Amino acid sequence: MTISTATSPLPSSGDGPNGAEAGQVRTAAALTYDGTGFFRYGRAHRILAGAIHYFRVHPGQWEDRLSRLKALGLNTVDTYVAWNFHQPRATDIPDFTGWRDLERFIELAGSLGMDVIVRPGPYICAEWDNGGLPNWVTGSDGIALRCSDPVFQSLVEGWFDHLLPIIERQQASNGGPVVAVQIENEYGSYGDDHSYIRWNRDALRDRGITELLFTADGGTDYYLDGGAIEGTLAAATLGSRGDEAIELWKKRRPGEPFLNIEFWNGWFDHWGEKHHTRDAGDAAAEIRKILDGGGSICLYMAHGGTNFGLGSGSNHDGTRLQPTVTSYDSDAPVAEHGALTGKFHALRAEFLRLGTQSQEIPAKLPAPTPTLSPRQMAVTRGPRMLDVVRHAAAPVRSVRPLSFEDMGLPAGLILYRAQATLPDRDTTIRIVDLHDRAYVHVNGKFVGLLDANSGWDGVTVRGDGSSVELEIVVENQGYINYGPRYGERKGILGGVLIDQRYVFHWEQTPVALADFDAVRLAELQTAGSGATPDSHTPEADTPNGLATATFLIHEPADTFIALPGFAKGFLWINGVLLGRYWEEGPQVTLYVPGPLLSPGENTIVVLELENFGLELELREHPELGSTTRHDEALL
Repeated sequence: MTISTATSPLPSSGDGPNGAEAGQVRTAAALTYDGTGFFRYGRAHRILAGAIHYFRVHPGQWEDRLSRLKALGLNTVDTYVAWNFHQPRATDIPDFTGWRDLERFIELAGSLGMDVIVRPGPYICAEWDNGGLPNWVTGSDGIALRCSDPVFQSLVEGWFDHLLPIIERQQASNGGPVVAVQIENEYGSYGDDHSYIRWNRDALRDRGITELLFTADGGTDYYLDGGAIEGTLAAATLGSRGDEAIELWKKRRPGEPFLNIEFWNGWFDHWGEKHHTRDAGDAAAEIRKILDGGGSICLYMAHGGTNFGLGSGSNHDGTRLQPTVTSYDSDAPVAEHGALTGKFHALRAEFLRLGTQSQEIPAKLPAPTPTLSPRQMAVTRGPRMLDVVRHAAAPVRSVRPLSFEDMGLPAGLILYRAQATLPDRDTTIRIVDLHDRAYVHVNGKFVGLLDANSGWDGVTVRGDGSSVELEIVVENQGYINYGPRYGERKGILGGVLIDQRYVFHWEQTPVALADFDAVRLAELQTAGSGATPDSHTPEADTPNGLATATFLIHEPADTFIALPGFAKGFLWINGVLLGRYWEEGPQVTLYVPGPLLSPGENTIVVLELENFGLELELREHPELGSTTRHDEALL
């Protein structure tokens, strides 16, 4: 049986880069298909795509990075849409301006003569915080995620009502570059509710999406059984054995061409593990198998970018949380800072081998991106961490501890504060169901760190039978973005025990780190400078808190910040939260895009949670850590 999304019109002479003459509007879908392959307005076509996420690239670099994908030999750009990037709080109206201007990103790709595939989810995984869903959705009481739950579907519909008009007007049928839209994402590795997938498909169609629709799942029977539906193209996600998947598709999906919508040519990193790489020759050989088998392909990632702010998610291996690092370089052909890697040239050679079958590859390659000269900067230490979080916002009172979701806080820190009586003996402070990492203070003094990943489940302190002020700073290390523990809440979920007795009556101060700009950071530099009735004398030479450094430049350029001696925390550049750092590695340097800098003085602010270093460094090259081959994860 031949399946097609629309009747293929006869090709017009002089088709522009988006398949139409200037000003011409098509009435049929740009991409159609049968068992032999894809057609673009009736002409045989090979999809050669690359994933790049607008939310992981500074908008001042969108065009540059897109041009590098075109130089790689790609004819199509693929991007996810992260719901929580546009609507982090339930009270927010979805924002599509500035860095969140999805439509501008799509238009830029089209202006370079490239088609666009959009993957609106609502779930995207992508190693992005919470798989792209806002925590006010996943943390809603009584909700069932990613299934035919009417509450969940209603929330998704509200989001789609804002998002899909943008995609609809950028479709090829309306003169734009969007030629395909994905339904949900890798659902076969999560659930088996096919009625939900069909509902998602209908939600797209009902809102004007007329271009090619497809699902995406792993390249095995198991994943296809869960995520693929009849009457809709099924695409594959895999990093090896593509030739075997092509044969499976011939049996399971007759009449459909093979589209590897995520070819994992690299991999991402977790804190405390090694930096993952994949041999360029190995990746090129696997791509050759798919192309020689007649398949189409999308490189995941073609350019990874950066988990700016608090965008990095986490995984869970069944035993421990695995927070994702700030860099999303992913050993991609176009590196995090735009460099054309050895893998770029190896994969480009495979696309050049196809000749002009589906694209014309630019002969001239983009020039390297300039970087600042290296330098060291002394840091000026400010208020300690506990004073900063005390002054971050107005506290919220409750009987039991509140979670991040209860507080309407998308990410960051929460300061929990309560009065408790410590017995006149050694006693243990424990947190029941902690997510993720807690810094415990008694009467303003740090007494211990709790982290289930490290087996640190209790802090022993000496009491004298009197009441003390208990303050606990909890760090959300990123929501789980994949697997059966997806949707877990953050914060103190079960309560705080003094030996076997619970502590009640709390104040919670939300610390919305991603909302701190240059003005707010300057205000917090004076936190704790004035005495208050509930303040305590800071420890001498407190090893944590705010620190600043400045440097002068004549002309902005990229750079890489290293923090020797610093342990764990967050870094802002000119009031923009760049991301997390952690001495556990593997990532050593944080990438700073040139557009974040200005001629003259530039300011770095660090919120160190554990131990100050003496200086910051600007380096000319990235250091993402010692490496390991990760081909086994690409199966």
